[in-house]
Amino acid sequence: MSRSERLFDLLNALRRRRRPVSGQALAEEMGVSLRTLYRDIASLQAQGATIEGEPGVGYVLRPGFLLPPLMFTPEEIEALVLGSRWVADRADARMRDAALSALARIGAVVPPDLRDEMEAEALLVVPGAPFPADHVDPALLRKAIRTERKLKLCYRDEAGAASERVIWPFALAFFDRVRLLVGWCELRADFRHFRTDRIEEAEVLDARCPARRAVLLKQWRASRETAAQDAPC
Repeated sequence: MSRSERLFDLLNALRRRRRPVSGQALAEEMGVSLRTLYRDIASLQAQGATIEGEPGVGYVLRPGFLLPPLMFTPEEIEALVLGSRWVADRADARMRDAALSALARIGAVVPPDLRDEMEAEALLVVPGAPFPADHVDPALLRKAIRTERKLKLCYRDEAGAASERVIWPFALAFFDRVRLLVGWCELRADFRHFRTDRIEEAEVLDARCPARRAVLLKQWRASRETAAQDAPC
């Protein structure tokens, strides 16, 4: 086990406890000597973890400490690299650039052994078929979702018929060949899915959505489960 993995496991061991735990108990759980345990606690404290206590009394981790990038395990590095590569291949230009920038930032701060893992990552994303061209910048759709604002759309369906919609957007779904904007449609008074390449125009309105994004997402998932249960076998 690398030192970064050991520090990660120690931090998680402290997170699980609400009361002080002795250094001896932590050392036994981690499979290290008491001296090594003390050094690891000092390392975490130097990185910003608020670990209170002292030898012979016990230790407790106060809430609020964010895990620094260097604490990622090799498996987490694999997940981050694979996910970022998928986004870079499947998402729009801004999301692609954001994914590549995030990888570069992580690579700049992780220890050399984990940086080598990132650069030698063998989990590859096979390039997919190109997405149909969007008429509207997906960043505008993400902004509406993020700020919980109503969105006015000019949408063209599969048959080519155009309609104007006002929706409460709350999610973007990424498939291999298309992207779907998910929202509550005021015209249909129900949840609807809109292919982003069929959105001719989009305008973020000043009006806020009457329901929060998390609530809409929960209701949409419940409606999908109900529809699946009611479907004929």
